[in-house]
Amino acid sequence: MSPKNKKELILIRKKLDSLDNKLIELIKKRTKLVDKVVQLKVFKKEIVDKKRISNILKGVKQKSIRKNIDPKITHRIWKNMIWSYINYERKIFKKK
Repeated sequence: MSPKNKKELILIRKKLDSLDNKLIELIKKRTKLVDKVVQLKVFKKEIVDKKRISNILKGVKQKSIRKNIDPKITHRIWKNMIWSYINYERKIFKKK
């Protein structure tokens, strides 16, 4: 790699690190909201809402296409995030 490309790579990675830090803050906010949601659920079976999951993933696909983002990337990210939070909800659920 040329010194010029190396320098540019370092700058891009710094920008990526900055975005990652912002994502961490957003995930923290999202987790707090999920904590509130799980408190409202009475039964563990309420944790998985397949219709909502389907609607979310369809919306993400549409928004990705409009924003010219590969929908396969966003689908995979959201699907993993959704199931990670489902597992989180199951872990913290304290009711029947």
